[in-house]
Amino acid sequence: MLALVLEEVDRLTIRDFHLEEIVGPRDVRIAIHTVGICGSDIHYYKHGRIGPYLVKEPMILGHEAAGTVIEAGSAVTTLKVGDRVCMEPGIPDPNSRAAREGKYNLDPNVRFWATPPIHGVLRPTVVHPEDFTFRLPDNVSFAEGAMVEPLAVGMYAAVKASIAPGDIAVVIGAGPIGIVTALSALAGGCSRVLLADVQQPKLELGATLGPITAVNTRTESLVETANKATGGWGADIVFECSGNSAAAAKVFEPLRPGGRVVFVGMPSEPIPYDVVAAEIKEAAVEHVFRYAHVYPRALALMGSGKIDVKPLITDTFNFEDSINAFNFAVSMPPTSVKAQIVIG
Repeated sequence: MLALVLEEVDRLTIRDFHLEEIVGPRDVRIAIHTVGICGSDIHYYKHGRIGPYLVKEPMILGHEAAGTVIEAGSAVTTLKVGDRVCMEPGIPDPNSRAAREGKYNLDPNVRFWATPPIHGVLRPTVVHPEDFTFRLPDNVSFAEGAMVEPLAVGMYAAVKASIAPGDIAVVIGAGPIGIVTALSALAGGCSRVLLADVQQPKLELGATLGPITAVNTRTESLVETANKATGGWGADIVFECSGNSAAAAKVFEPLRPGGRVVFVGMPSEPIPYDVVAAEIKEAAVEHVFRYAHVYPRALALMGSGKIDVKPLITDTFNFEDSINAFNFAVSMPPTSVKAQIVIG
C-alpha cells in the first residue's frame, strides 16, 4: 500500500510499504479517509524522537484519523461494514495492571499509532480493535471525526480539572490543544475561559467560539486580566497547553487560592517549578497523558452541537501532497490551526 513514511530525520517519502494486517474476531478493517497532522508527527519528522520514543527505522506517520469500516471480524457486534468511524489510536494490554485499574492510557506497553515502533495511519487501510473504534454521528464529518483525537486530550483535561459550574478558567496556549481544551472547559461547566497566547489570529479565532476572552501576553498581563474577571481573586483553573517552558513556569500566578492547575502541554525541557507559589495557594496540580474513556463523551458533544471543531480545520491537503503538508505544518502561519490530509 502507498503510505507516508518517515525514512529518517527530516526525510519523508510516499512509497509502497508492505504491512500484513489480519482482521481478528474482534477487529475491523477501516478505509482511512482523513488524517490530522499532530505536533508529535512534526516532532518525529524534525527531531526523530520524543522523550524515550526514538525512531530507529522507517515509520508511517499519523494517528488522528477517521474512515469507513470495510470488513468486520466474526465476533464484532457494535459495528458493520459501511459505518463511518473514528479510532482511538492507543491499544493497551487488556491484562495490564493499568488497564485493570481503568488507567489504560498509562499502560507502559500501549501500542500507539505513529509512536515507535508502531506504524501510523497515513495509508489506505488499517486494522483496529472494535473496542477502540467509534461510530460517527450522522452530522459529524470525516474531517470532524479526525479531530476527536485532539479533542479527547482537552476533554480529559477538563475531567481532570474537576470543573464546578460557573468556574472561570485560564488556558495558556491557543494551538489546537489549547482551543479544544477551552471548548471542553466550557462544555464541562466553566462560565468563561481566558485564552492566552502571543499569536493574535489564533486568539481572534478562539474568541469567536464562545465566552472566551483572548489575552495577547505580548501586550496584556494575564494576571491582571484574570484578576479583573474575578474581582481580584484569580482563576479557578489554569490549563497549561502551550508546552512553552517560560509560560509553564508561571502557571500559579493567575490562579486563585485553592485553585487547580492541569498540565497538558509537554515542554521540551524541564521547567522551573515554584513550589512556594503553589504551597501558598494550596494549589491542586494534575497532569494529563493522552486520555482515557472520553471518546464517547467527545462524540456526543460534537453530535449535539455543544462542541464545534469545524472552525479549527484551517488547511486541507490531498494525500499525494502529504510531504508538502508536513512542511507547511512545520512552519504553520499564525492564521492556521489544524492541517489535515484526505486519503479517501
